[in-house]
Amino acid sequence: MAPFLLLLFTILLSFSLYYLFFSKKRSCALRLPPGPKGWPILGNLPQLGPKPHHTLRTLSEAHGPLFRLRFGSVDVVVASSAAVAAQFLKAHDANFSNRPPNSGAEHIAYSYRDLVFAPYGARWRALRKLCALHLFSGKALDDLRPIRAHEVGLMVRSLARWPGGSGGGSSAAAAAAVNVGEAANICATNALARALLGRPVFEEREEAREFKEMVVELMRLAGVFNVGDFVPWIAWLDPQGVVKKMKRLHRRYDEFLDRLIAERRREEAVGGGDFLGVLLSLTDQEPAGGQEEGRITDTDVKALLLNLFTAGTDTSSSTVEWALAELIRHPEILKQAQLELDSVVGRTRIVSESDLPNLPTLQAIIKETFRLHPSTPLSLPRIAAEACEIDGYCIPKRATLLVNVWAIARDPAIWPDPLEFRPARFLPGGRHENVDVKGSDFELIPFGAGRRICAGLSLGLRMVQLMTATLVHAFDWTLPDGQPPEKLDMEEAYGLTLQRAAPLVARPVPRLLPEAYVSIMQ
Repeated sequence: MAPFLLLLFTILLSFSLYYLFFSKKRSCALRLPPGPKGWPILGNLPQLGPKPHHTLRTLSEAHGPLFRLRFGSVDVVVASSAAVAAQFLKAHDANFSNRPPNSGAEHIAYSYRDLVFAPYGARWRALRKLCALHLFSGKALDDLRPIRAHEVGLMVRSLARWPGGSGGGSSAAAAAAVNVGEAANICATNALARALLGRPVFEEREEAREFKEMVVELMRLAGVFNVGDFVPWIAWLDPQGVVKKMKRLHRRYDEFLDRLIAERRREEAVGGGDFLGVLLSLTDQEPAGGQEEGRITDTDVKALLLNLFTAGTDTSSSTVEWALAELIRHPEILKQAQLELDSVVGRTRIVSESDLPNLPTLQAIIKETFRLHPSTPLSLPRIAAEACEIDGYCIPKRATLLVNVWAIARDPAIWPDPLEFRPARFLPGGRHENVDVKGSDFELIPFGAGRRICAGLSLGLRMVQLMTATLVHAFDWTLPDGQPPEKLDMEEAYGLTLQRAAPLVARPVPRLLPEAYVSIMQ
């Protein structure tokens, strides 16, 4: 065993020395961005810590808004300011339109056949166009509005009827505490499922809880910087056990998605109004021009559904959970939002999507939540197709780009009192009243920007706004066991998405007139 380990170490050392001393020929003559020294072989990977977005912000304070790291044999550049991010994602967007190879895409996302990790090109554009046409266009969003309203109504009914509540007349003492993120996740997932499958996927709370655990695990594993992705010579060892867990999780998802497809195929109207029916009808068609690579297979369908059910549900519900947590900690802002909702909506019905444009305080609260708690703290990585110049530095060919969305949104040069929850900054007269979250204002890009901006931005934004507005309007919120709001735990749990370390558990106390709840109950 000892000779084998010695041989392995020698091979690793040889590759590392070759990389360090002989493979540094660059196709641009400029100097590389500055950065910290790393370890032998592993580079800066051991320095990332449990919350890489925090670590990378600290490094940017020492090395500037554009700095370079080495992860194994891979050059990594990090953008930590709005100006630098705009150069990458706007001026040089085409050069950074692809994803680097990674084990998550290989072992979970059906070997890059999904939308999130697929190579940029004709097939990716076709998948994105398909989603836009049937799910994310203005017409599709309007057509699916009754579905979202129905599921939000069910969420209100569930909370108003929670054991201890009485649907419009319960007191704070009588109301039982609920897991807010879980309730929002069931709502978001079933609303999306009705659009995708024509029916909800969760009738039982235990089913929903198990699925959320799967999504959280996927996001956690996808957020791990897997050593094997950056030091290929030891990938087969799987030193962190990440690939083993990914393969096990993939099998669970594959069984879930196979079941959905089989059930849909047993129905008569394949090709009907729901998205899965449309996809399955395309699997039976010959590709245009007879090109085999243009054919849509069951694997493609599963890969796309996996993207939609993961990226399109937990990101929304987590944002709602963060927003409500911040409002509970700031009761004066919560009261301000409720007064606005009462004046626009009244107290005899719940919020509808048509009310949302008339709720500037609510809109500001959502923006401030995206700023402090972006669902994706580090943008999904991109890779440089060619060497280029950014901010006076050479960005090598095949360098991986990370945009620290979390750090940019807390930049004190842009955001006064960046750690404070202050929605007023987005209200008329506020310094950032015209800042949007749709990818054109680089100081706030929770959905990313450029060609690879989140495809479901429009749907995600509507769901977050509608769920948050409804929870704020329909209920007062108190913490269990007399816990003071200012002591609420706001610790983060890092992953591909930014979860709360401790789920938000609070008591919903119905605050509208009884007829508002009665109409939902009926």
